[in-house]
Amino acid sequence: MILAALLLAALGTLLAPPAAASPLAQETEDAYSIKGTLRDEDREPLEGVRLTGEGEGGSAETVTDDAGRWELRFPAGGTYAVELDESTLPSGVSLAPDESNPREVSFGSTSNAGVIFRFGSGSGEDGASSPAPSDAGGDAGTGGSAGEADSAQPGAEPEGTAPPAAGRSFWVVLGERALAGLTFGLILGLAAVGLSLVYGTTGLNNFSHGETVTLGAVAAFFLSAAGLPFWAAALGAVVVGGLYGYLNDTVLWKPLRDRRAGLVPMMIVSIGFALTMRYVLLFFFGGSTRQLPGAQSQVLRFGPFGITVNNLTSMLIALVIIIAIALVLSYSRLGKATRAVADNPALASASGINVDRVIRLVWIIGAALAALAGILYAFYRPGVTFNMGQQILLMIFAAVTLGGLGTIYGALIGSVFVGLLTEISTIWLAADLKYVGALLMMILVLIFRPQGLLGRKDRIG
Repeated sequence: MILAALLLAALGTLLAPPAAASPLAQETEDAYSIKGTLRDEDREPLEGVRLTGEGEGGSAETVTDDAGRWELRFPAGGTYAVELDESTLPSGVSLAPDESNPREVSFGSTSNAGVIFRFGSGSGEDGASSPAPSDAGGDAGTGGSAGEADSAQPGAEPEGTAPPAAGRSFWVVLGERALAGLTFGLILGLAAVGLSLVYGTTGLNNFSHGETVTLGAVAAFFLSAAGLPFWAAALGAVVVGGLYGYLNDTVLWKPLRDRRAGLVPMMIVSIGFALTMRYVLLFFFGGSTRQLPGAQSQVLRFGPFGITVNNLTSMLIALVIIIAIALVLSYSRLGKATRAVADNPALASASGINVDRVIRLVWIIGAALAALAGILYAFYRPGVTFNMGQQILLMIFAAVTLGGLGTIYGALIGSVFVGLLTEISTIWLAADLKYVGALLMMILVLIFRPQGLLGRKDRIG
């Protein structure tokens, strides 16, 4: 208990909020948000358009920025009427004939919602006209901010809808969903590699790994709020993640290993530690969704397909880091030592390998990778919440199980498969059901091939 208290005290000092927050990363008192992006039939942003919202929690008013983005914030949930002031539209631009205005939006159990307004004939790429509620605590699955389905993935379907809008090619929708799925899969891959490394060297299924993902995003938020440039804040957050992994092993897991604790008791400890960390983060960070600087980015067009700059950058960063880690584990002395410890710790120790040192390095690297995954996932959702890592923990386990527990390449392949399956399934399924396919696949793999697709004796690399 004393060691756990020391660890929590260190984390409390680390996560203590700064005295003054940057406007880019500051939380507002109004925790409920309705967002959107206005674009005309030619996909050009509409600037200076006035929108109002009125409902159970009061009223709000805003105008679109130079990118067509708008946001209405309210202090409480409930139902609101969102109205677009058509008199402020540019000359020659009008709402689609069948477009309802004002629009009724109900939050329900969500804290973010989105509304898409169509213009002109209404058969363009802006997608369905219904509001798009999106739980800020979950993955919007659009690769853009909640309520910006038309900005992040032009024409992407709002939450809770199924088939693509009329007039849109199925293959265009499929391509955009595949791009989003590849991004999500590679982000999952970063976290899954860390989880797989820990399992490969210790045999522990670490259920607190999701909180490490959250910690990376939270640390990046606080460091950027303290005034650091975001690249420095992100780098610092990865370092914080590595330090957290070091403290994890030093304070908690090594003492348990020294006492020869069984894997089942250690797994139960990891579940309890995950719950503890989740509410420590809630205490210091709060329950609201906050955005990292640059959470909204431009859309790049590749023929008929669109992808945000943030998604493309996240995809490339994740891919480069995963390949670098795989090469290090395959060809470096650390990689050979890690594989030796994974295969037979006693024999590795007899061969002169410092087993405890290798395991500690694995914890540091795995936690740093998870922290980086948390930062990238905060852009993908987008937004930082105290439980964002816990919400994708099952997806991470599904990816690791599918690829093969303890295998780096298996974790990558499993993550990409889970990401693609999750996002592509939204073409036919409601967004709330998109994780079902990945979890069903995990169950089938456990039944018919428990070792996973790439499971083998040489489990690392």
